[in-house]
Amino acid sequence: MSAAIRFEQVSVTYDNATAPAIHGVDLVVPEGELSLLVGPSGVGKSTLLGAVSGLVPHFTGGTLRGRVTVAGRDTRTHKPRELADVVGTVGQDPLSHFVTDTVEDELAYGMESLGLAPDVMRRRVEETLDLLGLAELRDRPIATLSGGQQQRVAIGSVLTTHPRVLVLDEPTSALDPAAAEEVLAVLQRLVHDLGTTILLAEHRLERVVQYADQVILLPSPGAPPVVGDPAEVMARSPVRPPVVDLGRLADWSPLPLSVRDARRKAGPLRERLAGLTPPASPAAAPGRHGEETRRPRGAVLFRRPGKAARAADAPPAAVTGLSVRRGRVEALSGVELTVRAGEAVALMGRNGAGKSTLLRTLVGMHEPASGAARVGGLVPHRTGPRDLLRHVGLVPQEPRDLLYADTVRAECEAADHDAGADPGACRALVGELLPDVPDSTHPRDLSEGQRLALALAIVLTARPPLILLDEPTRGLDYAAKARLVEILRALAADGHAIVLATHDVELAAELAHRVVILADGEIVADGPTAEVVVSSPAFAPQVSKVLAPLPWLTVPQVRAVLEPTA
Repeated sequence: MSAAIRFEQVSVTYDNATAPAIHGVDLVVPEGELSLLVGPSGVGKSTLLGAVSGLVPHFTGGTLRGRVTVAGRDTRTHKPRELADVVGTVGQDPLSHFVTDTVEDELAYGMESLGLAPDVMRRRVEETLDLLGLAELRDRPIATLSGGQQQRVAIGSVLTTHPRVLVLDEPTSALDPAAAEEVLAVLQRLVHDLGTTILLAEHRLERVVQYADQVILLPSPGAPPVVGDPAEVMARSPVRPPVVDLGRLADWSPLPLSVRDARRKAGPLRERLAGLTPPASPAAAPGRHGEETRRPRGAVLFRRPGKAARAADAPPAAVTGLSVRRGRVEALSGVELTVRAGEAVALMGRNGAGKSTLLRTLVGMHEPASGAARVGGLVPHRTGPRDLLRHVGLVPQEPRDLLYADTVRAECEAADHDAGADPGACRALVGELLPDVPDSTHPRDLSEGQRLALALAIVLTARPPLILLDEPTRGLDYAAKARLVEILRALAADGHAIVLATHDVELAAELAHRVVILADGEIVADGPTAEVVVSSPAFAPQVSKVLAPLPWLTVPQVRAVLEPTA
């Protein structure tokens, strides 16, 4: 099979960097296949993707050594514009790439830039609308679309130029499970029906690994890639989805990549677990063998001297009859929610269900149309920022909104000062979430996951009784997510209330005491995590699906029983 993309001893070193972002990369992406690029945060996945489209180094700067060819064109001598007819690129945030207001105009824009004839443009727009199921949305303003619909429009906007190669950077990271399946179904159709070559980077491997023809693993910064069959690469990968972790624990061979494959092998394991009770999540109970849940180093360092973070008389968050309007849209309607000290609550639901609106209302960004929202007894939209900071902190979906300084060191020093914390407090938390980030690094040079970790550390430095997180695992690999869960568990154990809006069902299963599901601005389910997620196929974690009808949610629960001394 011919190669659509070829890397020959490729290294990329950015200006002022002490080491290459990628080094000595030799690999081939076959034509007409879906290749999945995986690896921990910060190993150079985005750099490798950028080298395919020519954005690296033509737009990013730096030095590229070696040779990258796409459909026979050398990216060193062809700028991104000269590759636009063979390579289409879709980033993590489609809204940041849209240049027009409506769906049909966005689909036509790329062809206009290439100077295609009007009749060709019309025909290709119609073909793309049908291919991606967008015909009914052709006249809709892009801003009114759901996340899944926007991602399909972003893919369509590059497909109209008929590229042979499609490069996608975490296309499902901001999508709910149903919308993610919608996008992945489109990608499979492109590969199977049109022979499009797809190179896809994604941290949420549980969503995509079963669809890959090959996996490209970047195991560590500067290390050569490992390329091969998905099951074989997953057997040695430091990042792997829960279904693969469960297969490794149960010693299944070959390793399953999908829930269906795992269920076929899981009969003996279900028999072994039948009649046993899953251990409580560390967030909800003492640790294994009854000892106190282990607190990561950062969580101990940041406890305020002489103060517990527990709320006094008022609950950290109390919402009664809350309705919020955004323009003509009723974003929230009649919401009732109380969050207690030491409780972790996961808000789940489709894109546009009202999760982010509820979080922003709790920090005073939206004024209720009716009802009330209070944090620690205060009315958020009537409380000054400095006072509110001591009661509630929000890590937004876009971490750049919290980052203003030129270095990680300066961001952390400012956070320590604003929070009244000991010097070095914020920096130690950054080290817990993502080790080995130099103090001198500019926040814009961090990966998406690293920026998120820095923003989270800034908020956690103040140790507010109520901590709100909007999609906190977007861009995080499994190791970074595990460190995040450990820190949030410790904060909950110390009396903090935690509310996180997330599409990450694995995170909810691992961390949350309660799950609240929103739909069209209303709460449709609210209860203990195990009860809510097991009864909802869209929000059930992989282990729950594999071991159903048994009540197991996570691999650590199974491991605690099978390896009690581990």
